[in-house]
Amino acid sequence: MNRPSRWLWLVVVLYLALATAYAVYTPAWQAPDEPAHYNYVRYLAEEHRFPVLKAGDFPAGYLEEIKAAGFPPEMSIAPIRYEFHQPPLYYLLAMPVYGLSGGALLPLRLLSVVLGALLLPVIYWTVREVVPASPGLALGTTAFVAFLPMHLAMTAAVNNDALAELIGAVVLLLAVRYLKPAAPGEGEGRDARLLVLLAISTGLALVVKSSLYILLPLVLLAIAARHLWLEGEGRLLRAGGLYLLPAALLALPWWLRNVALYGGLDFLGLGRHDAVVVGQLRTAEFVASHGLPALLRDMALTSFRSFWGQFGWMGVLVNDRIYVFLFVLTAAAVLGAVLLMVRLWRERRSHATETRWTWLLLGLLLAVTVAADAYYNLKFFQPQGRYLFYGLIPIAALWAGGLSELLNARHARVTFALLYVVMLGLDYVSLAWFTVPQLAR
Repeated sequence: MNRPSRWLWLVVVLYLALATAYAVYTPAWQAPDEPAHYNYVRYLAEEHRFPVLKAGDFPAGYLEEIKAAGFPPEMSIAPIRYEFHQPPLYYLLAMPVYGLSGGALLPLRLLSVVLGALLLPVIYWTVREVVPASPGLALGTTAFVAFLPMHLAMTAAVNNDALAELIGAVVLLLAVRYLKPAAPGEGEGRDARLLVLLAISTGLALVVKSSLYILLPLVLLAIAARHLWLEGEGRLLRAGGLYLLPAALLALPWWLRNVALYGGLDFLGLGRHDAVVVGQLRTAEFVASHGLPALLRDMALTSFRSFWGQFGWMGVLVNDRIYVFLFVLTAAAVLGAVLLMVRLWRERRSHATETRWTWLLLGLLLAVTVAADAYYNLKFFQPQGRYLFYGLIPIAALWAGGLSELLNARHARVTFALLYVVMLGLDYVSLAWFTVPQLAR
């Protein structure tokens, strides 16, 4: 691909146009949790101190009422404060925007749009580090993230997700670079600089969102892999200390503050959050009412739909035919990804050891993200595909790489057979879902 960087900036420009349109035309507060995030920014700007999450900050009945009414102006969003336990970095960043705009919603949404734009080149650079010979894969991965409808909607709303994804991607990029040995001429201080940057970015991640804590073991694994298996020298403790100590020091004041406020070892405020959100549907309640098969079916269906696009407060779906098309396309991408991984496994001896470690790192990020989503849904019934966005880089890379692999000439027979089966399936769906019901009328 000629001049891939030019295509990257085209992707960024198109993303900015689409995300800005989402920010402008999405009605006020019609994004998940937006009122609660906005109220955190407002409290910080007006009270000049951090909020404390307490009983009553999740008014379940009122929240359902205001959502059903479409957030009319006469119904205040002030009682919706259940995000008051969140780490503070995003809200500190948003506070000047709130002050300069007089609390207007659109400028705060546009802040998220800008953060989402900064995320895209970081994703591109990360994939280029992992697969230097495939700029097309890096561009395809970036474009997938940029134009994923649900991701566009979330990066055009007031929340801490865009900043969390940006800093998480920076941590991943630095970890991938640390796995690689220093190139000639980079100097002896290269590893120390990378460790310091990793420590700072991880420390910032710890005060952005608790979902990013999954990065800690991944970075430690990268450091261990570099010093135990790739080089086999004894600097692991020094490298681990140089990474962990500054990262912990950045987050320590927030942890101590939460322990003092919420008691025990609740340094993230998550225990207080679970106690406050009375009325939120628990998974055990759903199973008791509908059974385990219904739980598994609804989780799979809703997670898939809301990964691609289920807007508002999960109440605005797209046409079922679009979901069917996306399912077929995703099934093809999954098949292609399996073929790709089989080929890479067979060719593994031709790839550098550190390259294989970067693949493992991305795979573990995806696995831990899925596990974290599953664990959360053991407590609360919240099958929302957007919770997988913290593993979006490996998801997007597998999706883009899988389709590319499937279109390769070496898999022509598999692709033909797949298309044949898909056409038969679409004929059945068309007949069963649309043609027969219409004729029956």
